Amino acid sequence: MQLIKFLFVVILFTNLTSCKTEVKKEVDAAQKTPKIEHLEITIEGMTCEIGCAKLIESKVHKLKGVTFSKVSFEEKTGRFSYDSNKISKKEIAKNINGIAGGELYKVTQSTVVTEFSKPEVIQ
Repeated sequence: MQLIKFLFVVILFTNLTSCKTEVKKEVDAAQKTPKIEHLEITIEGMTCEIGCAKLIESKVHKLKGVTFSKVSFEEKTGRFSYDSNKISKKEIAKNINGIAGGELYKVTQSTVVTEFSKPEVIQ
């Protein structure tokens, strides 16, 4: 009788853990599939192309999940492509606002777009 109870517990435990494993595999697969989005941001506080724009461009490009980064001093804009499974537009904006101690640059607008308003910037 105890053997039957033991086998029942083993079978029950095996079934419960195998269901969790299958769900976890589905979630892992969904997270591994990149979900690329494009973001256009208006940035205030830049004073030059080389020091400010390139600094922001470089810092954002190094963030995990960012696949493209281009900042224009003249237009006061940044264009970024990113995997929204790894990073959010809020995190990108927060990072820009925090560069140089958070006292220089301010994101004033951010918009997720289907394509960039000036597609020639992607090379």
